[in-house]
Amino acid sequence: MRIAAGIEYDGRPYCGWQIQNGVRTVQKEVEKALSKVANHPVQVICAGRTDTGVHAANQVIHFDTTAMRSDYSWVRGANTHLPESICLTWAKPVNDNFHARFMARRRCYRYIIINRSVRPAFLVGKVARQYRPLDVVRMAEAAQHLIGEHDFTSYRAQACQAKSPVRDMQRIDVTRSGEFIYLDICANAFLHHMVRNIAGVLMTIGAGKKPVDWTKEVLEYRDRREAGMTAPAAGLYLVSVSYDAEFDLPDSILLPSYG
Repeated sequence: MRIAAGIEYDGRPYCGWQIQNGVRTVQKEVEKALSKVANHPVQVICAGRTDTGVHAANQVIHFDTTAMRSDYSWVRGANTHLPESICLTWAKPVNDNFHARFMARRRCYRYIIINRSVRPAFLVGKVARQYRPLDVVRMAEAAQHLIGEHDFTSYRAQACQAKSPVRDMQRIDVTRSGEFIYLDICANAFLHHMVRNIAGVLMTIGAGKKPVDWTKEVLEYRDRREAGMTAPAAGLYLVSVSYDAEFDLPDSILLPSYG
């Protein structure tokens, strides 16, 4: 039987999603908990691997099992064995052809910036701070240059292992609520550090250090060295993954919001 599930996690205590020797990762904790519920070793596949310190409001996984458990039992049982910083939010059986990564049609991230001169105390690791005043109108205008299918070489990490740098950017919104700025971005898939590099470019433009069309110039360079800083992992959340309607997966999202 193949089971799909949704996971919420605070990425601060972990060295990213993927299992690595000698360090604590989200995948390791999830597999350990599900293996106890299934009473046999369980391996999970996720929709998108997240880096150290990156959070998720609705990461989607799948795993195969011979254990017969109700949806409720998978959720309750796994959460009993998971640390407080990780929880399953739903689980349900799916067709054997379902694949959490390869069948995802769209992934959406939210990047949260607190725009003030004083560092936050309560939101350490949950938001990125930018001490310079940011012009959200300039940032929103600049972001629109990235909509559509493009070669995002300039916006991916130099160590990115993706075979193709081409991605279809479907939506980028930049909004403000008090001291908080939200970057909401959706694409068919993302490259390593892509959202954080886009956030870095937009913050530079919002601070008045570069013109509004710099996002387009960076895109056309196809050279990571031209894109400037990579924004910190703090403040980045994987918020949703979309699939074909035939799989009937839950789409409710606890969208992180502090404004």
